[in-house]
Amino acid sequence: MHEMSIAMAVVCQVEEAAREHEAVGVEAVTLRVGELAGVVPEALRFSFGLACEGTVLDGAELVTEDVPGLARCASCAREWATGMPPRLCCEQCGDSRTELLSGRELRIAGVRWVHDPRHALALEEL
Repeated sequence: MHEMSIAMAVVCQVEEAAREHEAVGVEAVTLRVGELAGVVPEALRFSFGLACEGTVLDGAELVTEDVPGLARCASCAREWATGMPPRLCCEQCGDSRTELLSGRELRIAGVRWVHDPRHALALEEL
């Protein structure tokens, strides 16, 4: 399951950033996930919870923002939602030379930090 390796990479990056921001905890991490990225959101959420255990992210919420696949025809410049499975040939002119504009994203879009140790204690009690 590659979702676990993704979750572990996210945790490592956020832990490093937490040190730079002098954060004592993390409330939430927001990820932008493209529909063509090959990620199963439920599996990622489960893996994220496991990867966070014993780290500064322990108990953090994972928020995912879905990014639809969008393609553009190289010949006629028409744009369309690719859907799943992706339709990559232009329905207007039939050309298969397309540019994928979005849908493969997998990036950290935001982190809600905890800077107050008293707040971190309250989170641990939940």
